[in-house]
Amino acid sequence: MSIRVLLVDDHELTRMGFTMMLTPQPDISIVAEAANGAEALEMTAQHHPDVILMDIRMPGLDGIEATRAITAAHPTSRVLILTTFDLDEYAFDGLQAGASGFLLKDVTPAQLVSAIYAVHDGDAVVTPRITRRMLELAPPATVQTTIVEHPDKTRVEGLTERELEILTAIAEGLTNGEIADRYTLAVTTVKTYVGRLLTKLDARDRVELVILAYNSGITTDR
Repeated sequence: MSIRVLLVDDHELTRMGFTMMLTPQPDISIVAEAANGAEALEMTAQHHPDVILMDIRMPGLDGIEATRAITAAHPTSRVLILTTFDLDEYAFDGLQAGASGFLLKDVTPAQLVSAIYAVHDGDAVVTPRITRRMLELAPPATVQTTIVEHPDKTRVEGLTERELEILTAIAEGLTNGEIADRYTLAVTTVKTYVGRLLTKLDARDRVELVILAYNSGITTDR
């Protein structure tokens, strides 16, 4: 079964570019396109896409509000926020809205396809440079109160050494495959660790694990 993708961007040329990147992929199909957030809501309800590539700055309902509405009403649809550059001050808002990650619009075809696969598999796409910039832009109190309920080291004290290593790697932006290579583990074993971290830390998803790692002082590259 192919991965169903919805493209959301107010620039037709941008949508055409992503279409050209994805059309050659036999297991990815573009089910619909939308030029703004309101259309994205309609297309999501109609087509039930697996992955939504969502622009942020659009007329009318923007990508952040559309993401918030979609993730609330259609939790099985995963949203990837599209940013023009990694200094986008709205990127952090995407985390709060429930996005599964971020892509720069100058992404290569291979990176785009890899990101879609990752999100579809329950992974997240959060590159280190975007994560660092989001945390710089967002006031610490905002990060701590809206994303991490108990932002101190006590939340991670019960983790094993290996779990801390995996959490640190997640915060660095590594995929499950890259983590497996680093620690000479099977990808299935890494997935088990990630699931265990989500449960132990009561985290919503992998993106929240990244923020938690920064707020807990595990990752200090800010």
